[in-house]
Amino acid sequence: MHVTGVSPAKQGLEQIGLNKAAAAYWNLGTAHLVERAIRHNEGLLSGRGALVVRTGQFTGRSPKDKYIVREAGTESGIHWGSVNQELSEQQFEGIYARLLEFLADKELLVQDLVAGADPEYALPIRVITLMAWHSLFARQLFIRPQRGTLAAHHPNFTIIFAPGFVCDPRRDGTRSETCIAINFKRRLVVIAGTCYAGELKKSVFTILNYLLPGNGVVPMHCSANMGDHGRVALFFGLSGTGKTTLSADRHRRLIGDDEHGWSDRGVFNFEGGCYAKCIRLSRDAEPQIYNAIRYGVVLENVVIDPDTRRLNFDSEEYTENTRAAYRVHFVDNALIPGVGGHPSDVVFLTADAFGVLPPVAKLTPEQAMYHFLSGYTAKLAGTERGLGKEPQAAFSACFGEPFLPRHPFEYAKMLGDKLRAHRASVWLVNTGWTGGAFGAGHRMNLAYTRAMVTAAIEGELAGVPTEPHPIFKVRVPVFCPGVPSEILNPRAAWPDAGAYDHAARELAARFRKNFEKFDGVSAEVLAAGPAGG
Repeated sequence: MHVTGVSPAKQGLEQIGLNKAAAAYWNLGTAHLVERAIRHNEGLLSGRGALVVRTGQFTGRSPKDKYIVREAGTESGIHWGSVNQELSEQQFEGIYARLLEFLADKELLVQDLVAGADPEYALPIRVITLMAWHSLFARQLFIRPQRGTLAAHHPNFTIIFAPGFVCDPRRDGTRSETCIAINFKRRLVVIAGTCYAGELKKSVFTILNYLLPGNGVVPMHCSANMGDHGRVALFFGLSGTGKTTLSADRHRRLIGDDEHGWSDRGVFNFEGGCYAKCIRLSRDAEPQIYNAIRYGVVLENVVIDPDTRRLNFDSEEYTENTRAAYRVHFVDNALIPGVGGHPSDVVFLTADAFGVLPPVAKLTPEQAMYHFLSGYTAKLAGTERGLGKEPQAAFSACFGEPFLPRHPFEYAKMLGDKLRAHRASVWLVNTGWTGGAFGAGHRMNLAYTRAMVTAAIEGELAGVPTEPHPIFKVRVPVFCPGVPSEILNPRAAWPDAGAYDHAARELAARFRKNFEKFDGVSAEVLAAGPAGG
């Protein structure tokens, strides 16, 4: 095997059976990977220097094709079911043996990286890809070790990304030709039958969600930033709810945009980069993200003019789920390394497709647990395979159920303990619709949302009088700096108050129906949900 680049001698690929590859290129830098991607027709270089690629058939994650290998070590720790589907050891070994045959005589790109900005909880990983842009994506998203330490890098997990390799459902026990399989015993991840790079990112997140609770760390699907005097805020929410947009604030320092841990020492970023949705991205609305698009960035499914190399962020020709993968330090005022203190404020973001929830509300500790377990939002078109043009109301426990190997109660209890110990304030912010449901109302004005979030996490709403929502019972401020008062009352924003009441009761019923699956919830948390009837 021909070996190029900085590698940990001969302890790498042979140990996992990859000893027949034609060549292995280790830890190639950005320039090498961009050149290789262009040479192999994997993408185009935009006028701004970003590498623009297409993800092919799949422009979003494939959650129904994700598996965890069931064996003695994972038997009792995994919350098995429709989210955490099982794959037997025999099935995995059959898939892996054929994958090794597929990779024989191919050129491999290897990146040695780290997940976790706090050295005490850092996870060394190795990412093996066939495509240069996937290798560049990994370098952008994860933390890069110092080059002088690479020779001593020993990965705890190896992720093999082989989109051209497909499974046979009848033989392998998979649902389709696509398979994302995590084997905790062998510390291997196989990603097959899809080119969508988000699978790589979320596979590592799933691993951390399984391992870190055993070390007393709460893994969280949230962004984080820090204001003056070290005041840290967390932003929970599913893709498209505004985690990246709202945490990128020129008046605050960005810790990270998507995945964090909360330890006894404070908050730390799992990643070294950001993965921002960039549909309708503009310099005026999201200047920090817009300015981060530069050389070395990977743009997925963004429309580009092949002649002028100009980008069209407004186009949905391929998908609404267009993405930009860039280093976190490309954002002005980013905090490097991504480590902060204990949060003073926690924000739950939801894109309410029904236009019912208030744009900002204060939650009691019990309401915080209810809404955290509920994880209500609207899945936006393109984030996952199979979604149509219109948003769909959805409940995702802990605002990240597809990535939670353990029971949601474990994460909820750990977060509740942290909130109480550090007396963090919790806010519910609706970045979705107002004045009516999707199709009748309109999306919340981003400038108003920013003003409300700023007021909440900077303590400006601490003394403002509140009124309880008649159905959801959350406390709604009657005043917020920089926001018209009529915006704060969702019922008043609708042209027909009776229609609003009907929609609110229907949404409340959806909440209660979803919560029926949670056995053993305390009476106080149950009572914190929306009123019945």
